[in-house]
Amino acid sequence: QVQLVESGGGLVQPGGSLRLSCAASGSIFTIGVMGWYRQAPGNQRELVATIFSSGSNIKYSDSVKGRFTISRDNAKNTVYLQMNSLKPEDTAVYYCNADLKETLYSTYQEHWGKGTLVTVSS
Repeated sequence: QVQLVESGGGLVQPGGSLRLSCAASGSIFTIGVMGWYRQAPGNQRELVATIFSSGSNIKYSDSVKGRFTISRDNAKNTVYLQMNSLKPEDTAVYYCNADLKETLYSTYQEHWGKGTLVTVSS
């Protein structure tokens, strides 16, 4: 069984920084695209950033471009999100996402973490 576990959320003042981590564990053969999404109260879940397994093809939402940086460590099956210059509108639950294969012969399946809360407030 595959698990994605996020960590690093919390309360931060406007202009501050946080680093989120998401570690995938369990029956994993290979991981393709990994990413971060967020959902603020009353809003739909939205894409924040994604990254291919090679570390290339990085995509950011316009709202975080230039402030957030996504990276990954394939040896640790972990994806990171460095968040700088945080704004109150970044407040949301941040979810980790990964497309992965559990065996050589299985297809890629999408998995989600349970989320970590980021609150930006003075």
